[in-house]
Amino acid sequence: MRIFLAGASGAIGRRLTPLLRKVGHDVTGMTRSSDVARALEAAGIHARVVDVYDADALKRAVMQARPDVVMHQLTDLPRVFDETQLAAQYPRNARIRTEGTRNLIAAAQAAAARRFIVQSVAFAYAPGKEPYVETDPLNVTDGPRMVTVRAAADMERQVMASGMDAVVLRYGLFYGPGTWTESPVRKPSLHIDAAAQAAVLALNAKPGIYNFADDDGTVSIEKARRELGFDPAFRLD
Repeated sequence: MRIFLAGASGAIGRRLTPLLRKVGHDVTGMTRSSDVARALEAAGIHARVVDVYDADALKRAVMQARPDVVMHQLTDLPRVFDETQLAAQYPRNARIRTEGTRNLIAAAQAAAARRFIVQSVAFAYAPGKEPYVETDPLNVTDGPRMVTVRAAADMERQVMASGMDAVVLRYGLFYGPGTWTESPVRKPSLHIDAAAQAAVLALNAKPGIYNFADDDGTVSIEKARRELGFDPAFRLD
């Protein structure tokens, strides 16, 4: 498949691109940095230097790539955990999920991509009985992460209404290489390698919403296990 990966240099992107290349996919990675673009090219990835908020340039970049699949793994979060810095970046990360998603969907539609895969969150369900399943509501009404959850909910609505085969990856809180922590800190958790593998599995998944997390009883991963063969113990060699 031809895949346009937005977020190729992020925590997931760095673990995902080798998996995609290993199974023979033709990957175009999007970045805002010329230095990162050169590194992507050296790793066998076609690189496009473009900002997700430049809608016209983004559309040209995606159309040039002619992807079968557009994969949205963009976030705007600090590389190192800092509570103050993180709180300040929540609105910017929310903008990625609203305006950035809108631009990326329009570009994918213009390029006639058939499938759109997007990173969302599995730690935002409204209080209720655990484990949460994909049909349970998100908590868009209160709590410290309200700006994040509302943006994620808007992003999911946009993608599901795009007219493409839409797959929403609701991820647990990441740990592992390139994340804020090497081991789980809060539930639901998810190793970054298992998150990358989930994105690969999504290439052939039935359209819909899937939870991906460690099997810690917080969210149900039965659907992903049953339909996709997801294994939270997956690790890169």
